[in-house]
Amino acid sequence: MADIAGTRMAIPGRLGTIKAMKRRIAIVEDEPAILANYGDHLRRYGYEVEGYRNRPDALTAFRQRLPELVIIDVGLGTEIEGGFDLCRETRSLSAFVPIIFLTARDSDSDVISGLRLGADDYLTKDISLPHLVARITALFRRVEALTEPVQGAKMLERGALMLDPDRMTATWKGEAVSLTVTEFWILHALVRFPGHVKTREQLLTEAKAEVDETTITSHVKRMRKKFLMVDPRFDAIETVYGAGYRWHPNT
Repeated sequence: MADIAGTRMAIPGRLGTIKAMKRRIAIVEDEPAILANYGDHLRRYGYEVEGYRNRPDALTAFRQRLPELVIIDVGLGTEIEGGFDLCRETRSLSAFVPIIFLTARDSDSDVISGLRLGADDYLTKDISLPHLVARITALFRRVEALTEPVQGAKMLERGALMLDPDRMTATWKGEAVSLTVTEFWILHALVRFPGHVKTREQLLTEAKAEVDETTITSHVKRMRKKFLMVDPRFDAIETVYGAGYRWHPNT
């Protein structure tokens, strides 16, 4: 039931009662029936949904006004990997807008490609609609947690690294490092306790990430690459083979 302002909607169902703000979601999907199905379902959960059937139309709209979350198929019409291109282009417009791939393509190489381009999640179309909503809700909660004022929140400093939890920004040796929502949470989990080894499972839990353990590896590799672009000598994120990752205590 909508409240007086019409900005919240409680939906009973398999996920229980969910309250969703009128957030704007863009779906980029070339199959009209699938696009309509996802759009109708998300609108019932109280989201505003904008649908696009090809990359150029979506990109034109994003340049005018970015949505608050983007769902992209990999193959878009005649563009076999148009979704990957759109992800790259969208990420260049914003480092923070959550991006989810929702596609029939489930090979390891496709998943890794999507995450390396900056996606926060990679899902296949056999996922249930309630599960999809749960992943969307989790991403929005993470964004809210990082943007809302936190009592007593302080800058987290680890040597040359500075993390601002309120603004979700990271700098290394004074230079900005552009991180996605998922990457920021993973990094934050690592640097809180330098020298402590974090397993992939622990990073999933502490970073509140809605991905599986294997994709944590791809996110960490992408983070390293971003730091190396700022500092070619960066080596603060260590892989502890057979165990997980840690932030070097002497960094």
